[in-house]
Amino acid sequence: MALKKDKQKVLGEMLDDERIKCFLDYEAPKGVDSDFHVLEKAYRGMGAENFMTFLKFFSAANRNINATNPEGQSLLDIASTHRHADDYVAALKQHLPK
Repeated sequence: MALKKDKQKVLGEMLDDERIKCFLDYEAPKGVDSDFHVLEKAYRGMGAENFMTFLKFFSAANRNINATNPEGQSLLDIASTHRHADDYVAALKQHLPK
């Protein structure tokens, strides 16, 4: 017997600022840098426009955009290998410390 999903995936949903800021509060698993964790959650859970807004809040909170995962990769390293991540990569580069 196949079960029917009760929720549909929503693509392209625009989030308000308060919902975007909530991503800053995600708790990282043990052994994972908290700044990397929230960046990755936002990257995987937001459209590019929302992600750009998130990065403004992330930077304003003095979080580390160069944080790495346990393998030593930054989100920019990872996103740069993804085919459809050009807007995300550009946004990350725009927020790198000068």
